[in-house]
Amino acid sequence: MTSVRESQAALPDTVVSTRAWLQVAATMFAVAWGGNEFTPLLGMYRADHGFSPVTVDLFLFAYVLGIVPALLLGGPLSDRLGRRPILLPAPVLTVAGSVLLALGADSAAMLIAGRILCGVALGLGMAVGGSWVKELSTAPWDPTATEGAGARRAAMSLTGGFGLGAGVAGVLAQWAPLPSVLSYLVHSGIAIAAAIALLRAPETRAAQPLSDRVSLARDLAIPSAAHRRFLLVIAPLAPWVFGTAAAAYAVLPALMSQHGGGVPLAFSALMCMVGLGSGFAIQALGRKIDTPRNTRAVVVALVFVMAGMGMAAAASSALTVPLALVAAVVLGCGYGMALVSGLQEIQRIAGPDDLAGLTAVFYSLTYLGFAMPAAMAFLTENFAAVTYPRMFTFGAIAAAGCLLLAVVHWRSHLPSARESS
Repeated sequence: MTSVRESQAALPDTVVSTRAWLQVAATMFAVAWGGNEFTPLLGMYRADHGFSPVTVDLFLFAYVLGIVPALLLGGPLSDRLGRRPILLPAPVLTVAGSVLLALGADSAAMLIAGRILCGVALGLGMAVGGSWVKELSTAPWDPTATEGAGARRAAMSLTGGFGLGAGVAGVLAQWAPLPSVLSYLVHSGIAIAAAIALLRAPETRAAQPLSDRVSLARDLAIPSAAHRRFLLVIAPLAPWVFGTAAAAYAVLPALMSQHGGGVPLAFSALMCMVGLGSGFAIQALGRKIDTPRNTRAVVVALVFVMAGMGMAAAASSALTVPLALVAAVVLGCGYGMALVSGLQEIQRIAGPDDLAGLTAVFYSLTYLGFAMPAAMAFLTENFAAVTYPRMFTFGAIAAAGCLLLAVVHWRSHLPSARESS
C-alpha cells in the first residue's frame, strides 16, 4: 500500500491561491441547493398535484437512497482515484435530477428518480467535496487557514446551499410563473457554473498507481469507524443533524400550512431560511466552542437539540407563527452545531487514508434524521394517540439521553496526537 506522502498529489512549488477551496465549495453549495430546493415545495405537491402527506414525505426521504451509497463509495474511491474524477460528475447529476423534477411534477416515479439523482450528487459533494475542502484548507494550499477551517468551510458551504436553495424555491413557487419548473431551472444554471469552477480546482490527492492498489473491498474498509469516541460520542449525535433540520423545515411548515398567512409555500421557505440561517450563523462560532480536549461542542449541540425539540412540541400544539419561528431558530442552531462539531471530531479521529470514508459514514448516519417526517406522518395517520406534540416531547427526552452520554464521555477516548494530525 502506498504511503500517505506517495498517495498525495504533487505539492505545488508555490502557494496556490488561498481561495482555491472556494472552487470546490461552489459544487458543495450547488448540490446542497439541489438537495433542499424540493423541501418548501412539499405543500405544493400535496395541494396541487394530489399526493398524500406520507407520499410527499417519502419523496423528501427518497434522496437518501442516492446519498448513502454515494457517500460510502465516493469517499473511499476518491482516496484511491483522486478527488477530481469522483466529484466532477456531481454537478452533472444534480442538473439531471432537477430536470426530472421539473418534468415530472405529476409523476411519483419521476419525482423519486429526480430526488435519487440529486441525492447521489449531494452524497458525492459531502464526502468527496468535504475532504477536498479540508485538504485545500491546510498547508501548502492555504497556510493561512486556522485549525478546523476545513470543517467549518465545508459545513457552511452545505448550509448556505440548503438555505438559499429552499428560500429561492419557495419564493418562486409562491409568486413566480411555472411554480413546479422555474426553481429547478435556476438551480441548473447555478450547478453548471459550479461545474466550470470545479475544473480549475487543484487536485490534492493523486490516483494510486495500479501496481499499489489493494482490493476495492479493502479500500472500503474504514478502520477509524471503530474508534470508541466515534461510536460513543459522534454516532449518537449524527442523526440529530438532519433530524432537527427536518423538524424545522419539513414537519413544522406542514403543520403550519393553514396558519401561515395564506402563503404556505413562502412561509415554508421562510421556515427553511430561518432554521438554516441560524445553523449557518452558529457554525461561525464553532471554532470558539469546539476544543480537542473534551466534548464541549457536542454537548452544546445536544443542548440546542433538546431545547429545539421542546420548542417544537410547544409550537406544534399552539400552531402560532411566533412559536414556530422560535422553534426553527433553536432547531437550526442544533443542526448547525451538530454538523460542525461532528465534522471537526471526524477530522481529528480519521487517519490520513480514511478521512473521506469516515466522513461518509458520519454523513450516512446524519441522514437517518430525514426519515423522521415520513415516520411522524405515518404514526399520526394510523395511531390516534400519537400526536406531534407527544412525538416532539419524546424527541427531547431522547436528545437528553444522548446529551448525558456526551457528558459521561467528556474526556474519554480522545484521539492521540498521531490520529489527529
